[in-house]
Order: sequence, then C-alpha cells, then structure tokens
Amino acid sequence: MAFKGVILDVDGTLVLSNDVHAQAWVETFAKFGYQVKYEEVRPLIGMGGDQIIPKFAPGLSDSEGKGKEITDYRKQLVLDKFVPQMSPANGAREMVLKLQEQGKQLVIATSASSKVLTSLLKVAKVDDILSQDEATSSNDAENSKPSPDIIKVALEKFEMQPNEIVMIGDTPYDIEAANKAGVEVIAVRSGGFDDAQLKNASRGASSPGLIAIYNDAADLVENYDHSPLARGE
Repeated sequence: MAFKGVILDVDGTLVLSNDVHAQAWVETFAKFGYQVKYEEVRPLIGMGGDQIIPKFAPGLSDSEGKGKEITDYRKQLVLDKFVPQMSPANGAREMVLKLQEQGKQLVIATSASSKVLTSLLKVAKVDDILSQDEATSSNDAENSKPSPDIIKVALEKFEMQPNEIVMIGDTPYDIEAANKAGVEVIAVRSGGFDDAQLKNASRGASSPGLIAIYNDAADLVENYDHSPLARGE
C-alpha cells in the first residue's frame, strides 16, 4: 500500500536545533537553581518539557507553579537567544517540496509550542509552503513524545488509516510515539542519534516500526525513488 500522508517532525528533522535545545535546558535549569549537565539532557531532546522537567525537578509540572515558570522562561530563551543559532537541516525544503510534488498530504507533529514552531518553520525555510493549519504542537496534546498524543492529533487531520501514513523523524521518541499510534517511521540521523538508538526505539512494535534510516532530508530526496515513500506509486 502506498503512503498517502506524511507526518513531519521539525526539530532535528527540518531544523538543526537539538544541540541548542539541550543548551537552552541547561541554562534554564541553572536560572532556577538546578545544576543539569548538557550530557544529561541532550539524550532527552525530542521529548517535551512535560517529560523533561520532572526528570530534573521531581514534583514539578510544566503546567503550574515553578514548573510553568521554567517552561515559560525556556520558551522565551529559545526564541530570543537560540533560534538565531539554528540552521535548516540539509535538504529540508527540498524534501517538503518533493513530498508535495508526489501528492503526499503533510502534517507537522512537534513537541514545540505553536509560537516556537512559527520560528522553526522560518529557520527551515518552509514557512511559505507549510502552514500552522498543517501542524500539531504541544499546545494540542496533553502529553508530548514519546507519548502518542501528538501523533494521534495529527492522525485526526488525515482522513486515512494509520497504515496509509508514515512519519519522518530523528529521535527515538518520534519512533516510539508514532509506533504507539500504529504509524511506521522513516528516520534521519540529522538529530544526532545513532542507528542503534533509533532501532531500539521500535522494538516491540506490532509491525515493522522503523522502516528506513537516511542521513538527512537531502539523502532521502536523493534516494526517494527507492525509498518506502515511493512504494506503490
């Protein structure tokens, strides 16, 4: 069966941002008196704040009290300081255009807030071809990845079955979240995770949870005709 729809991750997939997101967490936690090392938080990038905050500040929630202060501070820090340090992933715009040319319906699924997402799409240079109407963010779901909530919201935007859709992502949390929602994943290495970490995330999936790995969006475009996206076309 051909894939009719594609769920797109943003951080690490369309934008080279995972390293600076980790640094933003380090600086944010330090601001509130928590000493968190870069090496501790970097492997968690791909999760949302609702998942990360309790790991380093037990008992706090991103939705209230001090936890919400941490969340709000970090969002503004990312916008003010770290977005200018981000760059498009290699081939990001070309991949989006290729998918659109092939008639794929696209929906974004990201743990970023809608405000941060707007800036990320500009960094990726796809803001003129992808709109917020084609996105689900942390604003739309109770729990972020690796919970499947954001993926399920994205699925609601498609009038298709999960087996007609594939996700393109870069972290183990993308793979885990998508697989929990019955969606297969094509991974890219541009997020900084190695193949073993990506493959381990799909273990236990009822179907082949991870169906291909490419270096980045450009690699996927170059090899599109032999990729799972082209099957049945």
